[in-house]
Amino acid sequence: MTKPIGLDITTPLGHHLGLSVLTPNTSNQKTIIISSATGVLQHFYYKFANYFSELGYTVYTFDYSGIGKSNLSISDLKQNTTNLKSWGENDQASVIAYVKSQHPTHKIIVITHSIGGQILAFNKNISQIDAIITVASQSGYWKLWKGFERFKMFVFWHALIPSLTPLFGYFPAKKIKLFENLPRHMVYQWQNWGKHENYMLREFDFEDLQFKNYNKPLLALSFTKDKFASKASVDWLAAQFTEAKLDRQHIIPEDLGIANVGHFGFFRIEFKTSLWNKTHEWIAKHT
Repeated sequence: MTKPIGLDITTPLGHHLGLSVLTPNTSNQKTIIISSATGVLQHFYYKFANYFSELGYTVYTFDYSGIGKSNLSISDLKQNTTNLKSWGENDQASVIAYVKSQHPTHKIIVITHSIGGQILAFNKNISQIDAIITVASQSGYWKLWKGFERFKMFVFWHALIPSLTPLFGYFPAKKIKLFENLPRHMVYQWQNWGKHENYMLREFDFEDLQFKNYNKPLLALSFTKDKFASKASVDWLAAQFTEAKLDRQHIIPEDLGIANVGHFGFFRIEFKTSLWNKTHEWIAKHT
């Protein structure tokens, strides 16, 4: 696998974001930006990124402020004032602006995982994107799940976040073996959304969000047996892109002759010849 090259950019808010780029031997004049799930480090996506780099794409990954290469220490995390809005408006938008400045003639494809698709709502550079693929990007409203998964979502919003975050000064996700630790302002805003049917629209007016400013192809993927992104929750987010050329696909892995995908499997190399190849075909068709 080609080793990604590390970069550092400074956002309008003065945050230093850690990026990585894989550059192909021969470019197809297309660039992919991968916008991570909550608390998932960018190196989780490197094998996926390398696959597309070998096909001719320039591929960028990055960590949101307070995460991974965009965070220096626990003490810095405790001082971090970023929230979900700034992850989209500042971090994600800044990466798109930087990539566009480096590759002004390239088609820009953004592939989001989970929360990466949600924060497109605040991305003021969304119109510079030529195609979007959301992978299990969803609303976090707890009642969009059923059975025991609904109960776990309820506990996450109503018990774990409000009890642990003030105790540590950040959300200590690593201590409970969930994902990377999260800034407190980000997690409090996330909690506020997750408890309500309208999710982010409880706090923000739809007309002030960026969903309506994207009118190009969008592939919204979900998978059966995904404990973190029910079909209904992905349907809700996809429906917010009112002007997009939407291709909504709910995938039953058995129909493709593959094992369960879950919430994280899409980016694992075992799906190289199935889901990754189909993704490449979709991008080729729509850009």
